[in-house]
Amino acid sequence: MSRRLGSQTVVLGNRPGIISWASIVGQKEHEGPYGGKFDQVLPDELNGEQSFESAERAMLESAVTLCAQKSGRQPSDVQMLLSGDLLNQIISAGYAARNLAIPFYGLYGACSTMSESLSLGSMIADGGYADILICATCSHFCTAERQYRAPLELGNQRTPTAQWTVTGSGAVMVAGGAAAGSAKVELTHTTCGRVIDLGISDANNMGAAMAPAAADTIATHMHDTGRSFADYDLVVTGDLGHLGRDLLIELLGQKKVSVPEAKLFDCGCEIFEARQDTHAGGSGCGCAASMLCAHILPELASGHLRRVLFMATGALLSPTTTMQGESIPGVAHAVVLEHREG
Repeated sequence: MSRRLGSQTVVLGNRPGIISWASIVGQKEHEGPYGGKFDQVLPDELNGEQSFESAERAMLESAVTLCAQKSGRQPSDVQMLLSGDLLNQIISAGYAARNLAIPFYGLYGACSTMSESLSLGSMIADGGYADILICATCSHFCTAERQYRAPLELGNQRTPTAQWTVTGSGAVMVAGGAAAGSAKVELTHTTCGRVIDLGISDANNMGAAMAPAAADTIATHMHDTGRSFADYDLVVTGDLGHLGRDLLIELLGQKKVSVPEAKLFDCGCEIFEARQDTHAGGSGCGCAASMLCAHILPELASGHLRRVLFMATGALLSPTTTMQGESIPGVAHAVVLEHREG
């Protein structure tokens, strides 16, 4: 029997569970409105390492280890690690996997990597191909600025449309079969996004580049499932920021999808406050990942939220394509998270 629903959605008939999660962030994120909810806070940008890249790797490694420990397990008990990051050749995830010695699938979806890993991980667990796996990702302000824009040492002025790459990591343990028995949160659907490109070429305007893909995935998910915003307590986007969020609402309106703004929660808008001078808000793989693990999953586990559509959004650019004048494609993947009774 096919588990496909509509054009891009899969029904997770066995409802794999989420049994633990962990979040780690930097000092600036800790100073934001959700600062008290993160599991750990880095002492500084270097995190006790010799480079920002090593600091990011160590943060991801710690998040995965903590996630395993919170479930009463060790990393050696995990059957698969699905992870990626923003850096070339996903070096944070690859080097963390080297040290953790967990069987590893490296993923690249830019800032959509948290929902991409959950989408793939949930299907693996639903199909019985792994009982215990961890989906994780990370980003670091200093590494992302150096790779995509300019090293911090240059002191470049940031544009009003620019977003602040979150220094953060999130790790989620997904379980299938009997291992999912104690889970308070379950995964029920996943919608694979398409790559959408409306011609945005400004590397300092990620929200505008990602919003079209977000609108396409939400509209497709609602069409495939026959649902609307009314069927969800929240629709969570990853890091569109203030400009991208407004554009998403406009684009969904063009697709005849009504958006009650109180139900639209963008992690990039929420993770920082205006006083922190992040311009258009937060971004990066760690934005959606850390907010999912610090706020959304605990709210689902407690029953304060009953059903959430979680969709991280990614801009698929590179320094090479930016210098060549290419436009910036976007992609967004979505998973449905529900509170499990009992």
